[in-house]
This record gives sequence, C-alpha cells and structure tokens, in this order.
Amino acid sequence: MQAAKLCEAITDCRICSDRFAATHTGHQPRPVAWFDASARILIAGQAPGLRVHESGKPFTDPSGDRLRDWLGLDEAAFYDRRRVAIVPMGFCFPGYNAQKSDLPPPPICAKTWRDQVMQSLPNIALTLAIGAPAQAFHLGGKAPVGQRVAAWRDHAPRVFPLPHPSWRNTGWLKRNPWFEAELLPVLRGRVKELMT
Repeated sequence: MQAAKLCEAITDCRICSDRFAATHTGHQPRPVAWFDASARILIAGQAPGLRVHESGKPFTDPSGDRLRDWLGLDEAAFYDRRRVAIVPMGFCFPGYNAQKSDLPPPPICAKTWRDQVMQSLPNIALTLAIGAPAQAFHLGGKAPVGQRVAAWRDHAPRVFPLPHPSWRNTGWLKRNPWFEAELLPVLRGRVKELMT
C-alpha cells in the first residue's frame, strides 16, 4: 500500500476502541500517523501521550522540545514528513491506569501496521529507536534501554537507540553525561547530513 493511503487507513483504525474505553482514561482511539515514502529519517517511539492525543500531531509536548534539541532541528524541519517519519509502536495514546501511569501500547497495533509502514518507507537511512518497544523491534532482543543506549556505537550510523526524551529521564541524563557529550554531536551530524 502507498504511504499516503496507509496513513489514511491508520488514521481510520479503531481496533482498540473497546480496550481504550476500558482504561482509566476512557477515551476513544485517535491514531496519529506522520510519514511519507520519501522520508530518510525514522523516529520510532513508543506511543503518543495525552497532549499528542489532543493535538493530533506527534511530539507536541515538552518531550518533543527535548527531542528536537537532541536532533538539532527546528519545528519546521522536524514536522516535514517528506524528510522525517514519526512512527511509534502504537499510533494511539494507550491511556492511563488507575495510578495515572502510562499504559504500554497494545501489541496489536504494531502487529497490524508496523511491517506495512516499514515497507512503505524505502528510503530510511537513519532510525532513532526511542525506548524499549522500539528498540526491541528495530534491534531485537530484550536488553535494558540504558544498556542499548550505552552501546550506541554498535548500531550507528544507521540506528541510534535513545532514551525517551521525557522529563522522567532527566535523572538518567544527569547520571550519564556521555550521552550529551558523545552521542548527541554524532547524532546531530548524521541528522544534518540527511536533512540537506
């Protein structure tokens, strides 16, 4: 299926309606599909958060601000889907549990859509695997996120495993200053190369 038609099909998907209605959030699906066949950079995350669910646009939150800073991209470049594909493992906000913690993306989303999306993106030269689900899909295995990120040189320049840019990982970033000192300059250079 062509990328544009696939985006439409994903946006219309409602396979998780019952699942999301049963969460503490009690919301309806709102898939956020953001990609084009010409994209060279793939941002593979976990799932949209509540703010993205409300806006319908990926990374419209403080995590997005931090991620754009990591990549050295302004908003216009980041949201140019002809160059940057944003494809989470789950296209919808999965909701919160009773403790108001994020639920994981339902596996059925990746099973239904992931392979088709990857086939529709033939020009990807850089994948940012953000968080455990994306890293497991793109790198295989079950290593902890911190361990994968520490071994980033094993996968660069085609794949960069990254922690989630959430404020929850600020402590991890402070404990691992090599991330900003060593990984980010190489990542920014690779992004710049592919965006020109």
